[in-house]
Amino acid sequence: MSFSDDDLFLREMADVTPLKADNMSLSSQTWLNPLSVTDAQLAKRAAAQQHELLQLLPIDPHLIQPLQPDDIVSYKADGIQDEVFKQLRLGKYPIKTELDIHEYRLKQARDSLVRCVLSAYERGERNVLVIHGKGYKSLPYPALMKSAVCHWLQQIDPVVAYHSATRHQGGVGAVFVMLKKSPQKKIENSELNRKGSGFR
Repeated sequence: MSFSDDDLFLREMADVTPLKADNMSLSSQTWLNPLSVTDAQLAKRAAAQQHELLQLLPIDPHLIQPLQPDDIVSYKADGIQDEVFKQLRLGKYPIKTELDIHEYRLKQARDSLVRCVLSAYERGERNVLVIHGKGYKSLPYPALMKSAVCHWLQQIDPVVAYHSATRHQGGVGAVFVMLKKSPQKKIENSELNRKGSGFR
């Protein structure tokens, strides 16, 4: 009589008993309770996420869809309202963080962009200005940095929209980037709404 893998597994595990909470290691308890996570653990987790993300963003120009130097670029994730996107396009949102990478090499630009976007997101910022330049003379094709930035932004999780900047903020040589609300901002907004709802 032959047994399936499932049957064999169940037979092997028949006498195994789950660990009680008292026997759990401190590290497993820490991960189960997000409130007890230390700053060092958060930094380590953020570094790991950043490393994983960098592996997904190509720096080989031939893996990046070329744009033209004077193209107006835009991207909007599902769920972003038209009016919100219009305000982004018109440069109506306050910007605390600007990143100028137009003279960087691709690897340096990619690493700086990821670090900038993730840091701004962690700080609860919703908008960033990225200056990528037009790149008329870039090689192996024009607008290399611009093409790369637009390609990368669509792969970075907190990014929900972008649009070429207004003329006085860089025009087609720069891009407004909108980020989703950070978990901390969601909590703060929830608290504000709760306090303002009349319950004292």
